Amino acid sequence: MDNLASFIEHTNLSPTLTGTDIDRLVAEAKQYSFLGICVPPFWVKRAKREIGDSKIILVTVAGFPLGYSQTETKLAEIKHAIDDGADEIDVVWNISAFKSNLPWTKIEIAKCSKLTHEHQKALKVIIETAYLNEDEIVEACKLCTDAGADFVKTSTGFAPSGAKAGHVQLMRNTVPSSVGVKASGGIKTKVQAIEMIQAGANRIGTSSGIIICG
Repeated sequence: MDNLASFIEHTNLSPTLTGTDIDRLVAEAKQYSFLGICVPPFWVKRAKREIGDSKIILVTVAGFPLGYSQTETKLAEIKHAIDDGADEIDVVWNISAFKSNLPWTKIEIAKCSKLTHEHQKALKVIIETAYLNEDEIVEACKLCTDAGADFVKTSTGFAPSGAKAGHVQLMRNTVPSSVGVKASGGIKTKVQAIEMIQAGANRIGTSSGIIICG
């Protein structure tokens, strides 16, 4: 597969990353023609400046990495990120509410989708597959689709396990073609990346993009 870079969101969400790391991430994305980069909210404005007029998609996170902050907090994060220049938001859904069978889970995603779409941006919902069985993954994907999500995403990278091809395939088979699937978490090799794409992933979130495409 020759076009792997066009799937990759070059990612650094380390708690200890620095401004220099952000600059390097952007430079690498330009050098390797990665589709996008994913950075913490604090660094969105700097990343946007460094991207300049390049076509690199700027992605950040909200409710990260546990998802159980208040909806109002997530909405404020999303609004700040968009104001700072983010093109796409990867929000962690409220797994705690989902496990409690609360209808608020869907309402929250709908609110996040509405805000994001009002600014012509895209919303990905991280369902954290490590904490879900297959029936729950299917239910999660349907819920996110109904609530207006543009993508469903496997993992934050902070859970006990990350993306699995079987889960990606299940997600792809559940959501309509209009909804994307992003595989992330533990994808470190070219073989893994190709496996995820063949399973149905439209995007690959990884900090190992250079190794994968090198």
